[in-house]
Amino acid sequence: MRKLRNEELGRKSVEEFRREKKIPLVVVLDNIRSMNNIGSIFRTADAFLVEKLILCGITATPPHRDIHKTALGATDSVVWEYYEDIAAVIKLYRDVGYFVAAIEQAEESIMLQDFLPKPDQKLVIIFGHEIRGVQQKVVDLCDAAIEVPQFGTKHSLNISVCAGIVIWDLYKKLNRMH
Repeated sequence: MRKLRNEELGRKSVEEFRREKKIPLVVVLDNIRSMNNIGSIFRTADAFLVEKLILCGITATPPHRDIHKTALGATDSVVWEYYEDIAAVIKLYRDVGYFVAAIEQAEESIMLQDFLPKPDQKLVIIFGHEIRGVQQKVVDLCDAAIEVPQFGTKHSLNISVCAGIVIWDLYKKLNRMH
Protein backbone atom coordinates (compact mmCIF):
# COMPACT_ATOMS: atom_id res chain seq x y z
CA MET A 1 0.00 0.00 0.00
CA ARG A 2 1.31 3.45 -0.94
CA LYS A 3 0.29 6.66 0.74
CA LEU A 4 -1.29 9.09 -1.76
CA ARG A 5 0.44 12.36 -2.58
CA ASN A 6 -1.53 15.60 -2.14
CA GLU A 7 -1.87 16.04 -5.91
CA GLU A 8 -3.54 12.61 -6.14
CA LEU A 9 -6.36 13.48 -3.71
CA GLY A 10 -8.61 15.20 -6.24
CA ARG A 11 -9.11 18.26 -4.08
CA LYS A 12 -11.62 20.78 -5.33
CA SER A 13 -10.80 24.44 -5.75
CA VAL A 14 -12.79 26.89 -3.60
CA GLU A 15 -14.85 27.74 -6.70
CA GLU A 16 -15.56 24.05 -7.43
CA PHE A 17 -16.50 23.49 -3.78
CA ARG A 18 -18.91 26.44 -3.83
CA ARG A 19 -20.66 24.97 -6.92
CA GLU A 20 -20.88 21.47 -5.43
CA LYS A 21 -24.30 20.34 -4.19
CA LYS A 22 -24.37 20.56 -0.39
CA ILE A 23 -26.25 18.42 2.08
CA PRO A 24 -29.25 20.24 3.65
CA LEU A 25 -27.48 20.74 6.96
CA VAL A 26 -26.83 24.04 8.73
CA VAL A 27 -24.45 23.83 11.70
CA VAL A 28 -24.79 26.43 14.46
CA LEU A 29 -21.95 27.12 16.89
CA ASP A 30 -23.33 28.99 19.89
CA ASN A 31 -20.94 30.55 22.41
CA ILE A 32 -17.91 28.46 21.46
CA ARG A 33 -14.81 29.77 23.28
CA SER A 34 -11.99 27.97 21.51
CA MET A 35 -10.95 29.31 18.14
CA ASN A 36 -9.15 26.01 17.49
CA ASN A 37 -12.49 24.22 17.86
CA ILE A 38 -14.16 26.72 15.54
CA GLY A 39 -11.47 26.21 12.90
CA SER A 40 -11.69 22.43 13.22
CA ILE A 41 -15.44 22.53 12.66
CA PHE A 42 -14.95 24.70 9.57
CA ARG A 43 -12.71 21.91 8.19
CA THR A 44 -15.29 19.25 9.03
CA ALA A 45 -18.01 21.34 7.36
CA ASP A 46 -15.83 21.55 4.24
CA ALA A 47 -15.09 17.82 4.26
CA PHE A 48 -18.77 16.83 4.38
CA LEU A 49 -20.34 19.52 2.17
CA VAL A 50 -22.30 21.29 4.92
CA GLU A 51 -24.66 23.93 3.54
CA LYS A 52 -23.65 26.65 6.01
CA LEU A 53 -22.07 27.40 9.39
CA ILE A 54 -23.78 29.91 11.66
CA LEU A 55 -21.67 31.48 14.41
CA CYS A 56 -23.56 32.94 17.39
CA GLY A 57 -22.95 34.71 20.67
CA ILE A 58 -19.31 34.83 21.81
CA THR A 59 -18.20 32.50 19.00
CA ALA A 60 -15.32 34.23 17.22
CA THR A 61 -15.50 34.85 13.48
CA PRO A 62 -12.91 34.74 10.71
CA PRO A 63 -10.52 36.16 9.88
CA HIS A 64 -8.52 35.25 12.95
CA ARG A 65 -5.09 33.64 13.19
CA ASP A 66 -6.21 31.00 15.71
CA ILE A 67 -9.23 29.98 13.62
CA HIS A 68 -7.12 29.86 10.46
CA LYS A 69 -4.54 27.65 12.19
CA THR A 70 -6.99 24.73 12.32
CA ALA A 71 -9.38 25.69 9.50
CA LEU A 72 -6.54 25.64 6.94
CA GLY A 73 -8.51 27.66 4.39
CA ALA A 74 -11.96 26.18 5.03
CA THR A 75 -13.16 29.64 6.08
CA ASP A 76 -12.85 30.54 2.39
CA SER A 77 -14.83 27.55 1.09
CA VAL A 78 -17.59 27.13 3.69
CA VAL A 79 -20.40 29.67 3.66
CA TRP A 80 -20.79 31.18 7.12
CA GLU A 81 -22.74 33.93 8.84
CA TYR A 82 -22.70 35.53 12.28
CA TYR A 83 -25.82 36.24 14.36
CA GLU A 84 -25.75 37.57 17.88
CA ASP A 85 -29.17 36.07 18.73
CA ILE A 86 -29.56 32.33 18.31
CA ALA A 87 -33.33 32.51 18.88
CA ALA A 88 -33.59 34.59 15.69
CA VAL A 89 -31.59 31.95 13.82
CA ILE A 90 -33.90 29.17 15.01
CA LYS A 91 -36.99 31.13 13.98
CA LEU A 92 -35.48 32.04 10.60
CA TYR A 93 -34.69 28.45 9.67
CA ARG A 94 -37.81 26.90 11.19
CA ASP A 95 -39.92 29.37 9.16
CA VAL A 96 -38.43 27.95 5.95
CA GLY A 97 -38.97 24.32 6.92
CA TYR A 98 -35.83 23.22 8.76
CA PHE A 99 -35.96 20.71 11.63
CA VAL A 100 -33.90 22.15 14.52
CA ALA A 101 -32.00 19.91 16.93
CA ALA A 102 -29.66 20.63 19.81
CA ILE A 103 -26.70 18.28 20.11
CA GLU A 104 -27.08 17.70 23.81
CA GLN A 105 -27.68 15.18 26.57
CA ALA A 106 -31.29 15.81 27.57
CA GLU A 107 -34.45 14.10 28.70
CA GLU A 108 -36.04 12.37 25.70
CA SER A 109 -32.96 12.95 23.55
CA ILE A 110 -32.66 10.76 20.47
CA MET A 111 -29.49 8.73 20.24
CA LEU A 112 -27.57 9.67 17.12
CA GLN A 113 -27.73 6.17 15.66
CA ASP A 114 -31.53 6.23 16.08
CA PHE A 115 -32.09 9.65 14.52
CA LEU A 116 -33.35 9.19 10.97
CA PRO A 117 -34.17 12.36 9.05
CA LYS A 118 -37.29 12.19 6.93
CA PRO A 119 -36.81 12.17 3.16
CA ASP A 120 -36.10 15.71 1.92
CA GLN A 121 -35.78 16.98 5.49
CA LYS A 122 -33.51 19.98 6.02
CA LEU A 123 -31.69 20.15 9.35
CA VAL A 124 -30.19 22.72 11.68
CA ILE A 125 -27.99 21.30 14.44
CA ILE A 126 -26.78 23.39 17.36
CA PHE A 127 -23.56 22.90 19.30
CA GLY A 128 -23.11 24.85 22.54
CA HIS A 129 -20.45 26.08 24.91
CA GLU A 130 -17.57 23.67 25.60
CA ILE A 131 -18.38 23.38 29.31
CA ARG A 132 -22.05 24.35 29.70
CA GLY A 133 -23.32 22.87 26.42
CA VAL A 134 -26.41 24.16 24.64
CA GLN A 135 -28.27 26.65 26.83
CA GLN A 136 -31.56 25.36 28.28
CA LYS A 137 -33.44 28.29 26.73
CA VAL A 138 -32.10 27.15 23.34
CA VAL A 139 -32.96 23.48 23.97
CA ASP A 140 -36.50 24.69 24.75
CA LEU A 141 -36.74 26.20 21.25
CA CYS A 142 -35.57 23.04 19.45
CA ASP A 143 -37.63 20.30 17.84
CA ALA A 144 -35.39 17.63 19.38
CA ALA A 145 -32.13 16.90 21.13
CA ILE A 146 -29.72 14.46 19.53
CA GLU A 147 -27.21 12.72 21.76
CA VAL A 148 -23.96 10.98 20.90
CA PRO A 149 -23.87 7.74 22.90
CA GLN A 150 -20.86 7.41 25.18
CA PHE A 151 -19.78 4.44 27.22
CA GLY A 152 -16.83 5.59 29.35
CA THR A 153 -16.57 7.58 32.56
CA LYS A 154 -16.59 11.12 31.16
CA HIS A 155 -19.80 11.36 29.10
CA SER A 156 -18.30 14.40 27.45
CA LEU A 157 -16.51 14.91 24.14
CA ASN A 158 -14.48 17.80 22.82
CA ILE A 159 -16.86 19.84 20.68
CA SER A 160 -14.82 19.46 17.49
CA VAL A 161 -14.73 15.68 17.99
CA CYS A 162 -18.47 15.61 18.69
CA ALA A 163 -19.15 17.76 15.63
CA GLY A 164 -17.07 15.42 13.48
CA ILE A 165 -19.03 12.39 14.64
CA VAL A 166 -22.44 14.05 14.22
CA ILE A 167 -21.73 15.73 10.88
CA TRP A 168 -20.30 12.52 9.38
CA ASP A 169 -23.30 10.51 10.58
CA LEU A 170 -25.77 13.07 9.20
CA TYR A 171 -23.82 13.35 5.94
CA LYS A 172 -24.27 9.60 5.39
CA LYS A 173 -27.99 9.74 6.22
CA LEU A 174 -28.78 12.91 4.26
CA ASN A 175 -26.64 12.03 1.26
CA ARG A 176 -28.56 8.79 0.83
CA MET A 177 -31.85 10.72 0.62
CA HIS A 178 -30.94 13.66 -1.59
